[in-house]
Amino acid sequence: MRQVKPFFFDITDEEIAYFQQESAKILKSATLILGEYTTRFEQAFADYIGGKHAISCNTGSTALEILLRLKKVEKKTVLVPTNTNFATVAAVLRAGGEVRYLDMDKNTFAPTLAMVREAVERQGSRKEGAPVAGLLWVHIGGVISPEFPEAVSYCRKNKLFILEDAAHAHGSQLKGVKSGNLADAAAFSFFPTKVMTTCEGGMITTNHEEEDYLARSFRNQGKRGMNYGGLHHDFGNSSRITELGALLGLIQLKKLPQMMRKRQTAYDTITKKLDAAGLDYVSTAHMDAASQYKLIVHVPAGRQLEAIKKALGAEGVIVGGGVYELPCHKQPVFEGICAGETYPGADRWCPNHLCPPLTSGMTEDEARFVGEMLVKHLA
Repeated sequence: MRQVKPFFFDITDEEIAYFQQESAKILKSATLILGEYTTRFEQAFADYIGGKHAISCNTGSTALEILLRLKKVEKKTVLVPTNTNFATVAAVLRAGGEVRYLDMDKNTFAPTLAMVREAVERQGSRKEGAPVAGLLWVHIGGVISPEFPEAVSYCRKNKLFILEDAAHAHGSQLKGVKSGNLADAAAFSFFPTKVMTTCEGGMITTNHEEEDYLARSFRNQGKRGMNYGGLHHDFGNSSRITELGALLGLIQLKKLPQMMRKRQTAYDTITKKLDAAGLDYVSTAHMDAASQYKLIVHVPAGRQLEAIKKALGAEGVIVGGGVYELPCHKQPVFEGICAGETYPGADRWCPNHLCPPLTSGMTEDEARFVGEMLVKHLA
């Protein structure tokens, strides 16, 4: 029986040979960090998103934490969607901030502008807790909400920072602007399952000169303006990407448009089947381009997610991780945060969605098969 899997590392034999060739140069040079490939990768990524600066680091989690430290969130409140990965919330806490959760909308799996406005006004009227300093928005599954530009305008009007958690959104674009260049700054992840990878790695993007300077210091033990030496100005960490990771990043970034086209083709084939059967999913039709990291399909009322996953697995369709089946307000590690608050959208849809295989390695026949099996077991 054939299996359609949710993960595919998109690299060719020619790219492997090139990686081996350039890796040999790196090893012989003995410059294993902060060298030519790191510089080239950062410049290429900044150029790709249309921004001024890109600062690489060891993980997307680190990228988030550095940005929040630059925004000086200590003892201040940051709005964060409850429907996100552990890393988003953890970054705020590690930077010394306080988290105020936002609920999510079924159509985008992201907050709405109304939710943001209500949270800001409500927090401002509270006698306890710090006022809201900013918003950390997550482009879940690579989907940029059509309301995101309005959220950016609202935050700027009210002197709040707004950051993009773009861990899923490499190449996603709305109204002519790519993710990573839509707000004050952004953080990307290059974890192995992402649309593009460096094995482990992350990237900060910003158009702010001082933030670029300080981010480079924070990722390198607080060494302002220099790669090496023993003078430390900032309480940073050893959070650099390796030259080998940057090399892989260059290879993956070069083919990112091609990988996105393949994912879009698979998305179109699958959703054509869903549309014909009247099944609901989170659409990217409003966007110029989407990373298509995840296709988020709503599970109809009365159906059991695990039973559907098992049935699809028996057909050979291996369902990937959701985004996310357990929201952060229910995670044991965050117990006590926003205690007593309710998030009906997340409680309804986090445990009632699935993400079928969607990769740049899927054939048209595999995508058609996935669509047919979703219809068979959901309709």
